[in-house]
Amino acid sequence: MKPLTIAIDGPAASGKSTLGEKIAGELGYTFFDTGVMYRAVTLIALKRGIPIEDEEAIAALAEELDIDVTAPTVDDGRQYTVYVDGEDVTWEIRHPDVDRAVSPVSAYPKVRKALTPKQRRIGLRGKIVMVGRDIGTVVLPEADVKIYLDASLEERARRRWRELLERGREVAYEEVLEIMRRRDHIDSSRDVAPLRPAEDAIIIDTTNLSIEEVFRKVMDLIKRNTQRRK
Repeated sequence: MKPLTIAIDGPAASGKSTLGEKIAGELGYTFFDTGVMYRAVTLIALKRGIPIEDEEAIAALAEELDIDVTAPTVDDGRQYTVYVDGEDVTWEIRHPDVDRAVSPVSAYPKVRKALTPKQRRIGLRGKIVMVGRDIGTVVLPEADVKIYLDASLEERARRRWRELLERGREVAYEEVLEIMRRRDHIDSSRDVAPLRPAEDAIIIDTTNLSIEEVFRKVMDLIKRNTQRRK
């Protein structure tokens, strides 16, 4: 019997999404990066000129928006397609402006309250790999397998910087590093659902590991979990 739910948490650019997509593909599961919901809300707030510091307005927006995540609909390297009210915003939510603003948005208790039930409903469908920052602790604490990925700040900033350059975004490494440093602080110090490993999560430092090495480690954990569940 395969695990029905797999939770992968960790800070930005720790390898969560890449790993989650590979595992989902291997198992034939749905891949769902919950962070895209916060990015989608942030993107639309910026487009509409809603002040990021206005928690009430941002929370109302989170309640209002119809956010959907599906399998990739375009062969352009995306891991999924993100729709907001029917519009494809998959790449827009990765813009540096969204990077700068998403942590305060994701830290707002009322925004998390609005989005967590939507994320949980998707997770409870089963046969899913969910990645985020509070899957194993808040969204899906009953997940069958819980993984927490980490890596040094510098390595994670390099990964995000290279990703942006590959997509034609001219940005300095130092800027990406500073954005990520601020985001780490906000994510780990917020009052509601701070970034931390679940007590029963397996912690893997990916700083000096290739994605294939991490993938093999996690698949081995999944196999052992499957054997225990038989």
